[in-house]
Amino acid sequence: MDANIFSLVGVLIVIVGFALKLDSILIVAASLIVTALVSGMGLTAMLDILGTSFVSNRGMAIFIIIMLATGTLERNGLKESAARMIRKTKKVNASVILMIYGVFRTVFAAFNVSFGGVAGFVSPIVYPMMEGSVESKNLPDNEEYFEELKGMSSAMENITWFFGQNLFIGGAGALLVQSTLKNLGYEVSLVNLMLVEIPVALVALIVACVYFYIKDKRLMKKYYGEQKGGN
Repeated sequence: MDANIFSLVGVLIVIVGFALKLDSILIVAASLIVTALVSGMGLTAMLDILGTSFVSNRGMAIFIIIMLATGTLERNGLKESAARMIRKTKKVNASVILMIYGVFRTVFAAFNVSFGGVAGFVSPIVYPMMEGSVESKNLPDNEEYFEELKGMSSAMENITWFFGQNLFIGGAGALLVQSTLKNLGYEVSLVNLMLVEIPVALVALIVACVYFYIKDKRLMKKYYGEQKGGN
């Protein structure tokens, strides 16, 4: 019981560290080392677990590289470039951009390709393009409308990734479904699961596109009314 209590010291370090606004990497590293020592694990065993976990989840390295690349590009004007490109086209509205991205995201999700999610791709690229489509029509900025666009773009990312990733044979979602069905007494191949998931993913994409298109129309009418279309 005492050992379990001491093992929670690492949690306390994290709480205190973040409360004092210390460096996050330093906090996590200190918590990791202290937890390993007080639990009797030792530094050697801790490093062994870290190495094993890294090898088992080495696909995360791709996500980290994408995040670093996107962050560097964003710092050097990625958002501005995306918005500037859309401003040249007055006929494209925010919902059309979102629907195009939904199709694009579903296709790549089927191959288990991630672009960093909301933080790594939607925020620096997709949302600025939606915002730029509003500015291209010479409409005034409206913070409430832009906040709605942020929510819509994030929702489209979550919907398409959630359903699209199950189209990938051997993906985590498909393997989870297969193992769950096996425990219930149903032997199902990954190929059959993929075939069943195709219409589900398509329906989810279509419903999302229709919903966001109608919602954007209503939001434009609500926040801009007769100004829609610009000068």
